[in-house]
Amino acid sequence: MSEHQPLIVIQITDTHLFADRDREMMGLKTAHSFRAVLDRIRELNLAPDVFLLTGDLSQDETPESYEYLQSLITSFDIPTYWIPGNHDNPDAIVSILTHNSIRSDKSFDLGNWHFILLNSQCPGKVYGDLSSASLQQLESQLEHNRDRPTFIALHHHPIAIASEWMDEINLRNSDEFLAIIDRHPQVKIVICGHIHQEFETTRNGVIYLGCPSTCVQFKPRATELTFDETATPGFRVFTLHADGEYTSKVERTNYQLPRYPNPRELQKRVKNMAHQ
Repeated sequence: MSEHQPLIVIQITDTHLFADRDREMMGLKTAHSFRAVLDRIRELNLAPDVFLLTGDLSQDETPESYEYLQSLITSFDIPTYWIPGNHDNPDAIVSILTHNSIRSDKSFDLGNWHFILLNSQCPGKVYGDLSSASLQQLESQLEHNRDRPTFIALHHHPIAIASEWMDEINLRNSDEFLAIIDRHPQVKIVICGHIHQEFETTRNGVIYLGCPSTCVQFKPRATELTFDETATPGFRVFTLHADGEYTSKVERTNYQLPRYPNPRELQKRVKNMAHQ
């Protein structure tokens, strides 16, 4: 690939797949909505150069859920990179996602861009955390790639999204992470999964972006866990230019949404888990 040719990057996140392909999460069959997202990518004729899977690939952490993911995503036969979310089993992902188009690398160059993928999973917790080693590696990567525009991905959101319940289960050491980003002006884009909604903000010249899930969507700016009954499953598309310029757009499906259950008890559970 020429360094001067624009890159098409697609973020797919929070698929929450089960071993049982007809099993539902909040009334929605996650395998079915995931297929609808992939069908929409095909319909748009996007010809992506890379997929970024930004966590919560599975809901039940079963080998079968990851096997199903692999069977669908490899039909595109394009480089696919992943990071775990709080619902994932990283060891299972490594052992099962072995197709030659699925890469376990957490930093790579494509075109003129440098990509860094960070593991923010904190085992047993809903919130995220970057280990000291991860932060040191991030600093080192940025020090050694000062001349390339840089794209960073992690599962948990490192910047508040004005959603009270969700901001309780964010990246806990976001101040340390953001301090590193602030020192490196080549960083252009930081993306996350986890929040199940479209989000965009800019901080010190860096754009921070959230992405719809391929399944259920959370209502923006909600005090408690509230499902968005108007937002359908989707994904985010980036066009990255060699000079560091970029465009980004959220695409959605026409997938029919369920009638979401009353989330009151689930809200209590999420709040309890956030403080464990």
